[in-house]
Amino acid sequence: MKQVSDGDLLEQLKTEGAVIILFGGEHCAVCRSLRPQLESILATRFPSMTAAYIDCEKSPAICAQHHVFALPAVTVYIEGKLSIEEARAFSLTELMRRMERSYTLWIESKNQ
Repeated sequence: MKQVSDGDLLEQLKTEGAVIILFGGEHCAVCRSLRPQLESILATRFPSMTAAYIDCEKSPAICAQHHVFALPAVTVYIEGKLSIEEARAFSLTELMRRMERSYTLWIESKNQ
């Protein structure tokens, strides 16, 4: 998962295929637990998806621009369009189910 602290780079990443962004913080225990779980799942189930991590304690302006005011938060973009948005308390299983659908449709559209 690529650590991003530049808003312009993040905007560029969002337009490149399938991208998941985890907004977290050093003092957020759930964020610290969620990050390695997401990295493992992405490597096995979503290998073509780009992953980015924003530390909201170090980059509060980026988080505010993306309306992230509660941690952890996850957003998924497909071809530059917001596909999934979750914050604070959410089910990782449900997130993966929703991602699977978006990811599969994206992969199928690339192969046509």
